[in-house]
Amino acid sequence: MPPIAAPGTLFLVVGPSGAGKDTLLDGARDALASDQRYHFARRTITRPADAGGEMHVEVSLTKFARLKAAGAFALDWGAHELRYGIASSETAPLANSQHVIANVSRGILDTARAAFAPVIVVSVIVPPDVLRARLEARGRETAADIERRLARAAALEVIGPDVRYVMNDGTVAAGVAGFLDVLASAAP
Repeated sequence: MPPIAAPGTLFLVVGPSGAGKDTLLDGARDALASDQRYHFARRTITRPADAGGEMHVEVSLTKFARLKAAGAFALDWGAHELRYGIASSETAPLANSQHVIANVSRGILDTARAAFAPVIVVSVIVPPDVLRARLEARGRETAADIERRLARAAALEVIGPDVRYVMNDGTVAAGVAGFLDVLASAAP
């Protein structure tokens, strides 16, 4: 089945945990707050809302399963013992020429590419030593968890003609500026 073509572009933001995706998304959301061309998708996650990180819709595993069975998600995946979803209502603005920006797993890119068009993948990258330092500084993972995350980061290569890279190893302002440049250059 061919992807659903829409007048808006679906931006899929990917990168390893600790690369700074949430920081870049928050900065871009602030910078584009008055620009009606962009919609930032809110994720549904089986994680408590007060656990830190992004503002998300908190659901139990049972409720997530019910939502998935009911077809509520345009995209969903599992990672790090959690379930994540992008509700279909979050991708609906594509039909109204809005560009939707969604933080997703690298593991679902082919699924998303098959379901939507046009798609731009924004791959947030950092050198391994910077990634390790960020993971250690946030204090949410054990040493073993950090090693697993670093191994996963090295194992999942994001490639394709629809991929744009944002190096996020400098200041927040520089990272956000690079992210905004990708959005501006890829969206009419």
